[in-house]
Amino acid sequence: MSEYLVIVESPAKAKTIERYLGKKYKVKASMGHVRDLPKSQMGVDIENNYEPKYITIRGKGPVLKELKTAAKKAKKIYLAADPDREGEAIAWHLAHSLDLDTSSDCRVVFNEITKDAIKESFKHPRPINMDLVDAQQARRILDRLVGYNISPLLWKKVKKGLSAGRVQSVALRLIIDREKEINQFTPEEYWTIEAQFLKGTESFSASFYGKNGKKTALKSEEEVKEILSAIKGNRFEIASVTKKERRRNPALPFTTSSLQQEAARKLNFRAKKTMMLAQQLYEGIDLGKEGTVGLITYMRTDSTRVSEIAQKEAREFIESVHGKEYTKEIEAKAKKEKKAANAQDAHEAIRPTSVLKEPSMLKEFLSRDQLRLYKLIWERFLASQMSAAIIDTVSADLVNGEITFRATGSKVKFQGFMKVYIEGSDDGQEEKEKQLPSLEKGDNVQTETIDPKQHFTQPPPRYTEARLVKTLEELGIGRPSTFAPTLDTIQKRGYVALDNKRFIPTELGEIVHELMVEFFSDIIDVEFTAKMEKDLDNVEDGQVEWVEVIDEFYQGFEKHLVKAEEEMEKVEIKDEPAGEDCENCGSPMVFKMGRYGKFMACSNFPDCRNTKAIVKEIGVKCPKCNEGNIIERKSKKRRIFYGCDRFPECDFLSWDKPIERKCPKCEQMLVEKKLKKGVQIQCTGCDYKEETQV
Repeated sequence: MSEYLVIVESPAKAKTIERYLGKKYKVKASMGHVRDLPKSQMGVDIENNYEPKYITIRGKGPVLKELKTAAKKAKKIYLAADPDREGEAIAWHLAHSLDLDTSSDCRVVFNEITKDAIKESFKHPRPINMDLVDAQQARRILDRLVGYNISPLLWKKVKKGLSAGRVQSVALRLIIDREKEINQFTPEEYWTIEAQFLKGTESFSASFYGKNGKKTALKSEEEVKEILSAIKGNRFEIASVTKKERRRNPALPFTTSSLQQEAARKLNFRAKKTMMLAQQLYEGIDLGKEGTVGLITYMRTDSTRVSEIAQKEAREFIESVHGKEYTKEIEAKAKKEKKAANAQDAHEAIRPTSVLKEPSMLKEFLSRDQLRLYKLIWERFLASQMSAAIIDTVSADLVNGEITFRATGSKVKFQGFMKVYIEGSDDGQEEKEKQLPSLEKGDNVQTETIDPKQHFTQPPPRYTEARLVKTLEELGIGRPSTFAPTLDTIQKRGYVALDNKRFIPTELGEIVHELMVEFFSDIIDVEFTAKMEKDLDNVEDGQVEWVEVIDEFYQGFEKHLVKAEEEMEKVEIKDEPAGEDCENCGSPMVFKMGRYGKFMACSNFPDCRNTKAIVKEIGVKCPKCNEGNIIERKSKKRRIFYGCDRFPECDFLSWDKPIERKCPKCEQMLVEKKLKKGVQIQCTGCDYKEETQV
């Protein structure tokens, strides 16, 4: 008989931990929460200090029965759910269900599922932290009060299946506000002048800087002509050369938010997918003879702290592989690192449990996506423990009369962390070396070409998942664990759609948002929501009672609720006619908005469930059969491609958008090729290319 019973959330985690603890321990999984508020009712007694009414979750009866049976046979019970608010609440609910004393040393926490971490944690069991439990409970009750009061209103006044929540309503507001900015944006004209210069036989580029030594902006073609007419001849003198040494520090190891952002940028992962894969890596992967091993530390964290043991292991690994010069600054840098103002710092950053488990060693044990995410985490952590990169920069001013051009260049002198990893950026642009020839003050150079270009300012970009996660975090809205489910919810409800990986609000989203603005302005107010988040953090820190926080919110919320019940008018969302009839029953087809955007459906629903994708012609004849028209289509993974509308008779397809013109060199098809920044027209049959359009 096992002397000790350990309860965790998942079977994968149970399997890994049981192997480390030995025969005296039996490890079982609760499969997440065993108790929760009922789905069929509010479950919160507002008149009785917001007392929650917890019930056993449907389907969890057999699990709970099995845990109770095992608990009766055990000498001691340990609750080892995840080391966060949610995990603490799961442990508390389990303690209640199994009649355990919450003040006894029954709670065990660990940041990584490795043999040493597990064994060490069982040497230091503690009571359940009721401040953490209350913080989770307060969030759950607050979300229930908002959701179960506003959602039925939206069902009644708009349509069934809608919802509203603290974080999702603010996320929707950000997307809609950005769309308004884009629609109201007025482009402004500006010009640049790029020139190619020759120093001996070496060519280099420089940009117009200014007039009479002062930086000058060019806003019209007339101003450009004035500058060009002021240039006398083709000789420029080097007026000054400035050389500097710049240090570039590595990015900190991952938090939940930065992991979601970087996985979106570099791996094209949605936030939900990133968290699912990270959970698998944390809970443990079967490594053959080594058994099941947790490969990363806990993935829900907003801390960038790294344990001294992990730092030491990383330092030794870096020295052995790359040399001592790549580690000399680590200790000094670690002392200077500061955590974010709102970081809870409850855990470490997300890092590999052992830097010695190199990604290349795990290829046969991990799926392709697991390996890609692990490699990202491993490289980011290793780079964070390496020396800064040293970059030599040079800037030269080239003068012709009163006109100045400026040339800049850079060269990596010492790679440092860049040997392993370089952080991605939202616009996809990474810093590139640009070398200049040897330039000295007083040298003369000649112009080869001078190329003025007209530009127009661009509106702010729509939010990608990565950009929205970053914005929510910066504003203090929600917590790391809420971002992925929030983004998933606003898409499932049909409030937003993804277009080229960017969020656009739907008509339904705008209607719901307008109602929220009119009747529940506090819920979508960024500052109000951020303050509420801080108040909930104060509960976690034991500074305030959770009932006080909830009551302060509800007193104002209830007044808005009463007003909305009385004054909110019913909104009728009329289906837009599609202009064609259903081929199944003859009824008119209408446009509907789904999770992935607009589609056509029969107006005779539910009697007829016919649906069709919207065919979008691009005005180009098929180059293969010369009969069909090219239409925009979507793959199973929602990626846009182009094909002939005579498919399957004609199997032409292209990932790049064909255009109507033919190549002037070879008469083959021209396509719009999307680059990291801009679009370039290229030929499919030869090397013809046109200037990139930003």
